[in-house]
Amino acid sequence: MSKEFKAHLNKFISINDDKFTDIISFFKTQTVAKKEEILSEGQICNSNYFVLNGILRKYFINKKGGEQTTQFAIENWWMTDDFAYENKTETEFFIKAVEKTKLLVINRDEQDKLLEQHPIMEKYFRHIYQIAYAATQRRIKFTYDMSKEELYHFFVKAQPQFFQRVPQYLIASYLDFTPEYLSEIRKKGIS
Repeated sequence: MSKEFKAHLNKFISINDDKFTDIISFFKTQTVAKKEEILSEGQICNSNYFVLNGILRKYFINKKGGEQTTQFAIENWWMTDDFAYENKTETEFFIKAVEKTKLLVINRDEQDKLLEQHPIMEKYFRHIYQIAYAATQRRIKFTYDMSKEELYHFFVKAQPQFFQRVPQYLIASYLDFTPEYLSEIRKKGIS
């Protein structure tokens, strides 16, 4: 657990073993069963989750009553409802494990203490949020710029291991397709 997270941090910042030992002490480890919910709409969002192993998904219930997936997090990715987490407010989202998932969890108060005691972590989180923001901008552009088939093909090429691990109905939800439409695309040989 610690080795993976330390290696991840060292991609963005440089920390020695002593600093890392103190940094990791702000986190708790949590194992989540497949399909287990860790955040529900209406709850105060107090935690930020780092995926050590497994997959999380964030979704909301749309006006038709369906689950609309907005984000996935695989190994070395973070997930929370950023707005609700930063403001300590109720979330409009659900977060659920797609498969058995091992997490590092930090709550808002502990994160504030971490950033105060280890200012280098501010730099780390700035990098992480910049990457996440850029990825969101690209996803929005691709949604407007590509046909549905092109969008599917792009994501399959960009993240092949991810598409092998996530059920097709969840991929359809993320791409705003019906499962039937995704099946049609796959039958055409676009995968």
